[in-house]
Amino acid sequence: MDNLMNILRTEIEKYTGEALNGQSYLAENIDSCLFTVISIGEFKGKHVSFADLIVRVVGDKIVIDDDRNSDPFYEALMQAGIAREQIILAYAGEPVPDMA
Repeated sequence: MDNLMNILRTEIEKYTGEALNGQSYLAENIDSCLFTVISIGEFKGKHVSFADLIVRVVGDKIVIDDDRNSDPFYEALMQAGIAREQIILAYAGEPVPDMA
């Protein structure tokens, strides 16, 4: 699982940094295996903030709960060597295993 977490963290960090009229930040809870990219900026003169990527690890699976990026995160994970069978697109209706 350490390798899975290392790849996940490396790839999700690529979705942070300077963004259009703002900044994207990585927020994580290692104990819960939860990673979130939060974007904060300005749009049409107004302050905006939202989570554009929510990902967690359940067992040996990476569950993507939400992905609002033009470059889908699951594709980045696959290019980094994670098998598609280990990736669950919860936002697309794929079933998520029990967390127990």
